[in-house]
Amino acid sequence: MSTCRVCELHAESTFKVEGMDCHEEVAILERRLHRLSGLEALHADVMGQRLRIKYDAARLSAAAIAEAVAQTGMRAWLEHEEPAPSAASAGRRGRLAAVSAFFFLAGIALRLAGVAGPLAWAPFVLSIAAGGIFTVRRAAVSARAGLLDINVLMVVAVVGAIALGEWIEAASVVLLFSLAQLLEVRAMDRARGAIGALMDLAPAEALVRRGTADVLLPVDDVAVGDIVLVKPGGKIPLDGRVTAGESFVNQAPVTGESLPVDKLPGDEVFAGTINGRGALDILVTRLHADSTLARIVHLVERAQAQRAPAQAFIDRFARVYTPIVLAAAMLVALAPLALGGPWATWIYRALVLLVISCPCALVISTPVSIVSALAAAARKGVLVKGGARLERMAHTRCVAFDKTGTLTHGRPRVTDVVALDGASEADVLRVAASLEARSEHPIGSAIVAHAMERQIAPVAVEDFQALPGRGAEARAGGTVLIAGSRRLFEERGLCTPDVETAVNRFAAHGRTVVVVGAGGRALGVIGVADEARESARDTVALLRTQGVRHVVLLTGDHEPAARALAESLGLDGFRAGLLPEDKVEAVEDLRRRYGAVAMVGDGVNDAPALAAADIGIAMGVAGSDAALETADVALMADELLRIPFALRLSRATSRNIRANIAFSIVLKSVFLVMAVTGTATLWMAVVADMGASFLVIGNALRLLRE
Repeated sequence: MSTCRVCELHAESTFKVEGMDCHEEVAILERRLHRLSGLEALHADVMGQRLRIKYDAARLSAAAIAEAVAQTGMRAWLEHEEPAPSAASAGRRGRLAAVSAFFFLAGIALRLAGVAGPLAWAPFVLSIAAGGIFTVRRAAVSARAGLLDINVLMVVAVVGAIALGEWIEAASVVLLFSLAQLLEVRAMDRARGAIGALMDLAPAEALVRRGTADVLLPVDDVAVGDIVLVKPGGKIPLDGRVTAGESFVNQAPVTGESLPVDKLPGDEVFAGTINGRGALDILVTRLHADSTLARIVHLVERAQAQRAPAQAFIDRFARVYTPIVLAAAMLVALAPLALGGPWATWIYRALVLLVISCPCALVISTPVSIVSALAAAARKGVLVKGGARLERMAHTRCVAFDKTGTLTHGRPRVTDVVALDGASEADVLRVAASLEARSEHPIGSAIVAHAMERQIAPVAVEDFQALPGRGAEARAGGTVLIAGSRRLFEERGLCTPDVETAVNRFAAHGRTVVVVGAGGRALGVIGVADEARESARDTVALLRTQGVRHVVLLTGDHEPAARALAESLGLDGFRAGLLPEDKVEAVEDLRRRYGAVAMVGDGVNDAPALAAADIGIAMGVAGSDAALETADVALMADELLRIPFALRLSRATSRNIRANIAFSIVLKSVFLVMAVTGTATLWMAVVADMGASFLVIGNALRLLRE
């Protein structure tokens, strides 16, 4: 009982926060919320504009948290609730920026016309008032929280410029800063919209059969077990199973598959996929909130909230960098005491230094790149579980593949038929299919399917007898038919030199062998193998272009089959006959020899090896809850070519992050020197600071087109 009472006292809530667009807003929120009694933990997700808060429900409520956020000038509401209309919308920011620009240009025109006195600087006052409303509000909140963020620095710079009589300079700083903030907010919204667009793939309404009528209902009102009707060309609204109709479905929005997939009664379909030319009746198996598409969006949102190592480093760097630059600005302002010169000149230079000191471009460079890459990957049916994994994948130097179901289709097919002793291939297949028609073994099913493709009908048999571990026999018209292993034919004295030759040749190429006989003689040998996927060789070649030094096969299959597949695909090596624990040891050995290892498997049988690798990649996990949750990278479809795509995207993201960080540091370093030497102005500092933020966001958004 006491345990239950304790559990009831602890709550965890996720809030959406309007106005949390940068590191400064997070710092303000953390400073304000940590004063609340009962707060236990706080995690901020800037890109998702979310706050995840753990608190003692006996001392703190969700309403009190929302009120504390409101005191910072931002708005918060529980994620599952609908927010009230916002007054501080991007539209209002845009209108105020336009008013500020109008009065600024009017002031410039009056100056050029030679107007002097109050009439000359009045338009600049109005320009500052219109463009600086949000900045002053946010600066006041930051100051109360004891933080010197970019808003405080801008207000100090503008007040300083006004005190020095630099009206044009002050107005230009406010106008440029308001425009830059507007552009930054809209660019951030675009990055966020890339994730939101995933959820918009599914229609908002579904045509549901209720009794004898078909009713159009919101997808949230559709229950599991309802029958949904999807017309030709329509989007499938919910996950389900086809009960009537035949069609092909374009699953690219969810799985990234390049070709439509035929759907027959009993086949699974996913919300957001596009129906082809046939009408489908679909039995709903998952609610809207639990659909594969909804889980993809949830996983992407959760992934982009996780901090990459580069982002954590930049945040630590910013905490050290900003105080150092602030101290430098103080020293510059006091320079006349040691170097002489006008106080106004050195104070102005200190103001420029303050403006350029904000590390916003540095802090935002990594998360925008990460979320853009995650959204681009998700659109191709590749789910990467966070920035840390995306960054780690960029360092991959060795890729290890499982065999069955990964590099191969996972189902045996007849590859060779050799007829002996005057028999024909049709005779061999007819006898084998007649015996295997009663077998449930995958090899038997493959032989029957191959015979049907060749339009070879099996004959009726009697006295069927399974021979465990060896094969099967039966009678047809008084003739004894047998099919099975070489051991069976050796026991019956039917293993001729021709049989030995064919069996050895097939075994050397990794084929599973079925020997067929009738009437006391061997008729022929059938070779069965799990064939490689059509894209396997191209995948290996593309991995090498991405800098992968070693591609290896790890399989529990026997050595001849592993060797044949490795040689046909041009792999660098193989290890056969591996148990799950052996695969773990193999992955660790590969890491020691080659560096970071990515392991590709089916997400279930290869779970230990996937967990042991630096990056575990699970294939074909659409609709699989366990694989979606456990893999580092989840491929929604069995498309091997998504693996080099994911690797290329991770490396492009890593390059993008490095370029953004380098650009931000170099630009700030240059302007810091220019500020101290007096060659930079306040408006130039604003362009350098906020312009840098906008440029790194724009560069990061390029990843959406990867």
